[in-house]
Amino acid sequence: MEAPHNFSIAYESAVKIILQWDSTAAKETMISEGDSNEIDEYLQAVDEIQHSMELMSTSEDRSKATSVIQIAIARLGDEFVNILTCSTNPRYSTSSSSLSSISLTDTSYYDADYLDYDAPSDEAINHLRSIAERMHSVGHLRQCLQAYRQVRKALMELRFRDLGIENLSTDDVWELETEVLEGKTKRWIRIAKVCARVLFPNEKKLCEQIFHDLGIAIQDTYFIETIKDSAIRLFKFAEAISTGRRSLERLFSILELHQTMSHLFPDMEVLFQCKASEAIRIPAAEILLRLSLAAKEILWKFEKAVLDELSPFPAPGGTIHNLTAFVMKYIIRISVFKRTLVELLESKPSMDLRYSNDLMIPDLRLMELGERTPLGLQLIRIVVILQYKLEIKSKEYNDAPLAHFFMMNNVHYIIQRIEGCPELKNMIGSEYLKQLIGMFGQKVISYQRSTWLSVLHCLKDDGLVSWVSHPSSRILVREKLKTFYTLFKKVHQTQAAWSVPDQQLREELRILISQNLLPMYRTFISRHCNVVSLDRYIKYTCEELEAAALDFFKGNQERALTSNKVRFV
Repeated sequence: MEAPHNFSIAYESAVKIILQWDSTAAKETMISEGDSNEIDEYLQAVDEIQHSMELMSTSEDRSKATSVIQIAIARLGDEFVNILTCSTNPRYSTSSSSLSSISLTDTSYYDADYLDYDAPSDEAINHLRSIAERMHSVGHLRQCLQAYRQVRKALMELRFRDLGIENLSTDDVWELETEVLEGKTKRWIRIAKVCARVLFPNEKKLCEQIFHDLGIAIQDTYFIETIKDSAIRLFKFAEAISTGRRSLERLFSILELHQTMSHLFPDMEVLFQCKASEAIRIPAAEILLRLSLAAKEILWKFEKAVLDELSPFPAPGGTIHNLTAFVMKYIIRISVFKRTLVELLESKPSMDLRYSNDLMIPDLRLMELGERTPLGLQLIRIVVILQYKLEIKSKEYNDAPLAHFFMMNNVHYIIQRIEGCPELKNMIGSEYLKQLIGMFGQKVISYQRSTWLSVLHCLKDDGLVSWVSHPSSRILVREKLKTFYTLFKKVHQTQAAWSVPDQQLREELRILISQNLLPMYRTFISRHCNVVSLDRYIKYTCEELEAAALDFFKGNQERALTSNKVRFV
């Protein structure tokens, strides 16, 4: 047998490979950037030296071999870092894309295939895993893990910067104007989807691929340490929203965040199921709960705000009140989040709306509403309170016809908005919608009667004796005609300035006026004109009267819709 220090040719060759890469010239070059066989050869050399050390019988030989292994470990640590930073190494990158080149307004990206930006290739992962195994075998795994955490954490921060994550404080978020907040919320949602479905899962997958033989605890710990700061930074925005002021205008940002986090939560539970991830998983669950409570509280506040609204003047010309427009726009936006709110509102709201025993508020307990969801009943409550407020505002007019006209306009607007939104119509239900339509019909009739009953009465033969040629009858006919013209002129002058924003309703009302007015006028004139000689008393032909009907409800629509302000207390 040969002397102990004369080992096999394979051992000597392995030492030579290690040392040649430790030369001054070689230190400036990374093995992983050369031929792929070179890194494999280097790893095999490490294996050979470790194997040979088991056969060494002298401390001198083992000391020399240990020195060579130390050189190899230092080199492998550098190689590990170099391969890991694959975004700067074309050989090991599977994608030429960068996060900054992706438009965050392209929503199709988030619901379709998710790109894995700058992911290491299979070859790179094999080399990283092989290096980790060698360093583990010689007791230097911690050095490898620390390098992994440092490199990947820095890369994660770079990706977050490319995605446009803003480092806003809680106070900054609380002070954002509504439009700005909604814009930032939509951007946050897009980024959160990328993180939950692209960045974090890919990071976990990479960690598992590299350290899969070293135990689950190591994989989980270093995955979490890599993304923990980024995840906490991501959820900081949602946390600020969940703890901020619960004002009406913030409801939709809160619902969007809740909806997104609910959809992503199953993904996050898979990602963050280990003990080490509790610092991410538990706060995320708490944020989701606070968002839920905030949404329910704001819905209650909205109902109360409608009830307490204090706009000081009725809408000019009986047009749509801003409160009506605001409430209907708000609940239509609520209906967009039907699925989310149906899950949040688990119990049915009270049907007793008698605040402070006010008998003017309709009693929902007496209404036929069908089987409605808690959300549907909540929306019906809000619309019923809106009706109550409109009835109060209608009494501010000193003109009964205008009060009915105002209610007709506003109830018609409510019906239109409900029928124009399938989700809202489904939640409100046909039973209550029929009641609204019935109310609208009643308001039309009330308007007609209060306006035209006295006018059309002038065209009846009431008070005329059977022979119209009698002197008293001739005088009465002339007086009736004169009174008719006076009343019609007053109605015409007044109601021409009234406003009906809906063109179809406006035309239907004009037609209704003509259908009621013209036949009676035509009959009255034809019956009495020859006997009483009315020609010199007739101011309008039927055609002129019909044209006059087209002047009704020409009020300034744009001015009317913007001049009455909503004032919530």
